[in-house]
Amino acid sequence: MVNAAVEVMAFLLGFAGWAMSGIVIPYRYWKISTIDGNVITASIAYENLWLSCATDSTGVHNCREFPSMLGLAGFVQACRALMIASIVLGTFGLIFTLVGMQCSKIGGENYIVKGRIAVLGGVFFILQGLSTMIAVSWYAFNITQEFFDPLYPGTKFEIGEGLYIGWCSATLALIGGCCLLCACGKNNKKEKMSYPYQSQRRGTVYTTSIMSQQPNNYGRNAYV
Repeated sequence: MVNAAVEVMAFLLGFAGWAMSGIVIPYRYWKISTIDGNVITASIAYENLWLSCATDSTGVHNCREFPSMLGLAGFVQACRALMIASIVLGTFGLIFTLVGMQCSKIGGENYIVKGRIAVLGGVFFILQGLSTMIAVSWYAFNITQEFFDPLYPGTKFEIGEGLYIGWCSATLALIGGCCLLCACGKNNKKEKMSYPYQSQRRGTVYTTSIMSQQPNNYGRNAYV
């Protein structure tokens, strides 16, 4: 029952990480900057992987999509690919974990096979967490590098809320995957242990062979 509870908890953690990754991808506030000016011209600029936006002092939002994918910076393209890959990997992790859980009737009742499927789901969760973690950390590294560069001529941004949500998503997915690997790994070790009555069966065969080799001490006088 303990392993089943761990599997359910790991599934919920993986689902939470997967859902948060889906929220992070379209989230607008990956990086944010306040452009100083007077009361009329002051505005806030913010960007994500897909578009760039600005809000003026009156609260009007103006957004534009990036014109060309080939014209983007290399790290932005890589972060896009990693975030999409994390959603795909998380989807596979949810499917395999749901099939491999002991409390699930999907996939039959062969718990040896179900345990291996659950382990595969944990691997997908870990890959999802790593993809999200690399994408978010890489994006944050470029923000901090531009911010602390005194020779950078463009607008200096700071880390936005979307990156913190991404870090939480990656952490939940990694914890869920590790819990699945630990829980199902213990089950596989117990299944590979030898049966306790194998040695007794071998001892019985050995005793029978010894008794068959003993000489017959009964003579003709034994029969009446």
